[in-house]
Amino acid sequence: MTLNHHLRAFNTAKDSENRMHDDTVAQRYGFVGGLVPGVEVYAYMTHPAVAQWGPDWFDRGWLSARFNQPVYDGDETHISGTLDADEQMIIDVRVGDKICATGRAGLNAETAVRRLSNMPEKPLPKADARPAASFETLPEGMVLGTVGFACTPAALSDYRAWVSDDLALYQTDRHVHPGLVLRLANAALKDNVVLGPWIHVGSTVQHFAPAWVGDQLQARAQVAGSYEKRGHRFVELDVAVGNAAGLVAEIRHTAIFEPRQTAAD
Repeated sequence: MTLNHHLRAFNTAKDSENRMHDDTVAQRYGFVGGLVPGVEVYAYMTHPAVAQWGPDWFDRGWLSARFNQPVYDGDETHISGTLDADEQMIIDVRVGDKICATGRAGLNAETAVRRLSNMPEKPLPKADARPAASFETLPEGMVLGTVGFACTPAALSDYRAWVSDDLALYQTDRHVHPGLVLRLANAALKDNVVLGPWIHVGSTVQHFAPAWVGDQLQARAQVAGSYEKRGHRFVELDVAVGNAAGLVAEIRHTAIFEPRQTAAD
């Protein structure tokens, strides 16, 4: 069985601090224009998973995604989710003949114990006191400052419109969209260090409980590793997202914090 979803991609981050979402800057790196954020491409990918498993997916579902090629503002985008023999879902994001993202999603057999991670909290640095991103400022084991997000009705309504997701449970059951949960992993990186143009390349998210309209979410994060590959400088974060009731999701978040074009300048 295959579930299909179609939408027109929208670049939510044209004016963000990450100038990889700006047309002019992205073109210097060889792209056609500003990149639609990876967290939003991930949000597109959750649509068939949530359509298949419904509210259960927020209690014990997971999705692992890799972003292979850019999605651009205005792209007519097709998302497909196909169940395999193991009842896992293979997910593709396509623009025309181009496969932009691939992933796999599933539902664990049992609900895990809902405990907030032992990952420690730490105050965020002031915006003007953030160090520049580097291997020295993002060493393995580094605890990052805790970030938060208020799940207001207006913020959630805007986000559903931006990612073209009209599944009923986001309105009738007041679930927070999983794309917004993943956004906190981006915030954990960008609010702790100063970045030049950077690229989110993949995430694996395990859900333990829903987040709801009205929640105040927080994300605690730690550097799982940083390394160089093919001239790009990568960082991987372990992120625990929670609300007042406990753990909502755990995330392994991977980004190129310094693309090779920057390193060569």
